[in-house]
Amino acid sequence: MAVGIFDSGLGGLTVLDAVSKRLPEVPFVYYGDNAHAPYGVRTADDIYRLTCGAVTRLWDEGCDLVILACNTASAAALKRMQETWLPKEKRVLGVFVPLIEALTERQWGDNSPPREVEVKHVALFATPATVASRAFQRELAFRAIGVDVEAQPCGGLVDAIEQGDEILAEALVRSHVEALKRRMPHPQAAILGCTHYPLMERVFREALGEGVQVYSQARLVAESLADYLIRRPEFLGPGQVARFLTTGDPASVSVHATQFLRRRIGFEPV
Repeated sequence: MAVGIFDSGLGGLTVLDAVSKRLPEVPFVYYGDNAHAPYGVRTADDIYRLTCGAVTRLWDEGCDLVILACNTASAAALKRMQETWLPKEKRVLGVFVPLIEALTERQWGDNSPPREVEVKHVALFATPATVASRAFQRELAFRAIGVDVEAQPCGGLVDAIEQGDEILAEALVRSHVEALKRRMPHPQAAILGCTHYPLMERVFREALGEGVQVYSQARLVAESLADYLIRRPEFLGPGQVARFLTTGDPASVSVHATQFLRRRIGFEPV
């Protein structure tokens, strides 16, 4: 009954933590492609190739359902995977859908024409690859009208987080928020469009100031997954054991993961 969670590195641990608390009876297998992180500076073809390889490995672990807890992979690879590569007996889901549903207050399957929504000015913080894909703006435009999205590519932030350099990461967050606010001085909402970024959510909130609604992907994904498994329990895979896999150095990755989640995490080599 295992469910797979994939990320380019450690950011997906924010999703893992949320879904584990929401679904304590479900074992999760986490795959971090730390050896190739960050994905945000890679080409779309490279991201697609690496993501397919990781998902295949999670299928080998008995995970018929895999969550791409990586916005870059969701933006650059998911649509292509679902249209040309995915076997009918497997499912791969991204992290964009729950976010768009929350922002537009409508279900993903609602194909009615785009309509006005309450939030008009949205700040999007994401990796350069996610920003370049314009996936968030494209999906939002299908469902809402009159929404101004200002996207800020946050170069260097994932690297700083992966390396455990909190001082640099905090400085980068403040710099990127300042750059965005020069273009959009008064955003109503902020999207932390990379699963690494909730690890710096406090700093984002401080830099953005009061009155800005910050959307947490991890909590939204957890609720969405719980609902999905109620509707589609057949996609609970045959795996039974929770595991943590990495393409990087297991000892180093385990230290950083333990630091992030404040509980002992032991990674195994892929």
